[in-house]
Amino acid sequence: MVLKKLLSIIGVYKAYEKWLWHQVKNGEKLEHIAIILDGNRRWASENDLNPWLGHRKGAEKVEQLLEWCDKLDVKFVTLYTFSTENFRRSPEEVAEIMRLAEEKFRILLTNERIHRNKVHVKVLGRVSLLPESLQKLIADVEKTTANYDKQFLNFAFAYGGRAEIVDAAKTIAEKVKNGELSLDAVDEDTFEKYLYTSHMAKQEPDLIIRTSGEERLSGFLLWQSAYSELAFLDVYWPDFRLIDLLRAMRTFQNRKRRYGA
Repeated sequence: MVLKKLLSIIGVYKAYEKWLWHQVKNGEKLEHIAIILDGNRRWASENDLNPWLGHRKGAEKVEQLLEWCDKLDVKFVTLYTFSTENFRRSPEEVAEIMRLAEEKFRILLTNERIHRNKVHVKVLGRVSLLPESLQKLIADVEKTTANYDKQFLNFAFAYGGRAEIVDAAKTIAEKVKNGELSLDAVDEDTFEKYLYTSHMAKQEPDLIIRTSGEERLSGFLLWQSAYSELAFLDVYWPDFRLIDLLRAMRTFQNRKRRYGA
């Protein structure tokens, strides 16, 4: 009886997922989706697991997400994975996250899907704060995928929105000081050329999703998010499902975007 009821629920879920997929695929196209991957530690705690397992489960979920975005023709994907503030966590947790990052970036180097789909991989943030071995691995991945332009996958790692703006302002100030750039030429378009996301034709996310039930950006893409639509989901990142992504995308498609007008 229990099995029959469970199968019935699964059947309804699959039917709803299929219906949502059809709605989203035939609706307004989203070019750029950004996600704040939140809730790994709380997921682990509620499941009586080691916190490291939450981060690992979250990293595995990223691989699923990329498959979904590929099938939904989302060209730009930006993921908030580790902030500059996260360095304040325990040394043991930070070290474990760095080891996990090295493992995943090493896989990206030879990942068949990355190369088949010509995915341009970029890390957004103060990479110099990371362990040297991870810095080198990131540089190798970026160099290997530098000429790819079919899709763009960005990891905001050692990232801070204020830090990004400060870094852009410093670079511009240095160029003005050296006579490489006129002060009168500095406007919003010029400023955007010095952001971490300047390698993309579409820097502004259409939609920013945050998991875990928290309803704030926490410094994520402060400049680029000025007119992004926001979706806050009450699900921890490791439990994020295709149906959650589809519902957020459909909500975006149903909104009327006025851009301040």
